[in-house]
Amino acid sequence: EEVKEKIQSYNSSVTDKLKMTLNANGIYTGFIKVQMELCRPITVQSSQSQGRCAHSNNETAFYLPDGCMNTLHISSTNTVREVIEALLKKFFVADNPAKFALYKRCHKEDQVYTCKLSDREHPLYLRLVAGPRTEMLSFVLREHETGEVMWEAFSIPELQNFLRILDKEENEQLQILKKRYAAYRDKLEEAL
Repeated sequence: EEVKEKIQSYNSSVTDKLKMTLNANGIYTGFIKVQMELCRPITVQSSQSQGRCAHSNNETAFYLPDGCMNTLHISSTNTVREVIEALLKKFFVADNPAKFALYKRCHKEDQVYTCKLSDREHPLYLRLVAGPRTEMLSFVLREHETGEVMWEAFSIPELQNFLRILDKEENEQLQILKKRYAAYRDKLEEAL
């Protein structure tokens, strides 16, 4: 009964026709908008290659435009992890869902707070409690923060590529350091 009242209150405040519906079993459905704030390129499969091997020639990597917003229809039982998977599936993203995290962005007074949601939270419930205004609560999909890289989410070729890049960067830094010390040594020898 309390959920029914919250949904009625929510629906009376909706201005974009994205209302919630309460089913007889107590589960409700509705829409959430998710802003994509991805720094790295995503890998997208063509719709024809769905169900085939994961790394086919029908994959393309590209950067999403800033502020890309997506609307997703979900139920009150859907968890954050399921929402991430559904969002990636909707757009044929081939990247492992474990590489991504869903954040909630709250506006309080003149401050904006961003908080990572746990995989077990229910975004539609958060939307219901906050109301329909995205100024009060919005959802953002991002890659995991630097420092919390989930290496097990990457394929073996990706990990090998990371190692090659690290080796290359290490060698470049060593060369810079050797040049700096050689120049320092030359100046010291000149002074003698």
